Parts: sequence; C-alpha cells; structure tokens
Amino acid sequence: MEATIQMSVGEKILKRRKELKLTRLQVSLAVGCVQSSVQAWETGRHAPKLVPAQMQRLCDVLQISLKELASEDS
Repeated sequence: MEATIQMSVGEKILKRRKELKLTRLQVSLAVGCVQSSVQAWETGRHAPKLVPAQMQRLCDVLQISLKELASEDS
C-alpha cells in the first residue's frame, strides 16, 4: 500500500518556487505583495489571502493551476 503525502498550499508554493529557481522577492513582486507574505505562506504561518487577480498571478508565476494549488493532492 502506497502512502499518500498531502502537501499544504504553503508547501506547494515553496516547492514550485524552488523548482523554478525563483526568489521570494520575485514571487512577491509578481503577485503584488510583500516578501514576508510569501515566507509566511511557505512556513504555514498564514494562508494566502489574495484577491482573485493576485491569486491568478501567483498561479501564473508558479506555473500551476489554481486547482492544483488548492487541491489536497500533492
């Protein structure tokens, strides 16, 4: 039996950012937020609280769909 590993939204953001070799600053500038917000998402201190346009920009910069980002699957 294979164990299913579920990733949080923050873990997905961190994983994709590192895969794409992006800095937190680059992500924050693309989304329109401060760099510390990206860090808070990645560490699980806060979930992204973005307006729809910002959430779409986050998905665009991470090259991931909103469905993939929000799903409970890895």
